[in-house]
Amino acid sequence: MISVSSDVDGLSLGILGGTGDQGKGLARRFAMAGHKVLIGSRSAERANEAAAAIGHGVGGADNATVAAEADVVIVAVPWDGHKATLESLREPLDGKIVIDCVNPLGFDKQGAYALPVEEGSAAQQAAAVLPGSRVVAAFHHVSAVLLLDPEVAEMQLDILVLGDDREATDTVQALASRIPGVRGVYGGRLRNAHQVEALTANLISVNRRYKAHAGFRVTDV
Repeated sequence: MISVSSDVDGLSLGILGGTGDQGKGLARRFAMAGHKVLIGSRSAERANEAAAAIGHGVGGADNATVAAEADVVIVAVPWDGHKATLESLREPLDGKIVIDCVNPLGFDKQGAYALPVEEGSAAQQAAAVLPGSRVVAAFHHVSAVLLLDPEVAEMQLDILVLGDDREATDTVQALASRIPGVRGVYGGRLRNAHQVEALTANLISVNRRYKAHAGFRVTDV
C-alpha cells in the first residue's frame, strides 16, 4: 500500500493554461475536493469566463496573478507556449512547487507521436527555466473528458509523480489522492519524465482504437 503523510489541506492551487479542457477538468476536481482554485490565462477575461463555466468556487485571473497567489501551481499550457510562459513567470513561481503536466506531442495522419525536447522533457525544460522552483512532473495521463464529466464520481487512475525533491513529490502524491479514485505513485527522478510524457501518445492510440478514455494503473503497490 502507498502511504504519503503530507498534509495538503488548505493548499490553494493555480492552473496556468486553465482554460483548456485538462486545466478546467483538474480545476473542477480539486475545487470539489475542497481546495481554493484559480485558473489562469493570458487574458483575465477569458479565465473568468472559464471559471464561471466550471463553477464550484473556481476563480480566474491572468497567469501572472495566478502564479503569484497560488500555493502550488500546475502548468497545463500548450507545448508551443510552454517555455515562453514559464520564462515570463520565473519571479512569482520562485520557491513554489510547480507541477508540469505538459506532453510535447506532434500529430500527423498516423496519429500522435512524442516530440524531441532539448532538455529531455517538458518537465526538465521547466526545471531549467525555473531554477528557484520545485518542479514535479505529474497528471500527464488524465482524461479531460472524464475529469469534466459530472457522471464520473471516481477516476480509477494512478498518477505517476516524478521529481528530485522528496517533500515536493510527497505533496503532489497527496494532492493527486484528493481526487476520488486516484492514487499518486512515485515514478522516479525528473530525468525519467520523458518516457512518461511520451507514453501519452500510446494512450491516445489506445483511446482511438477502442473508443475509450484509457488511464494508467500500477499493480502490486
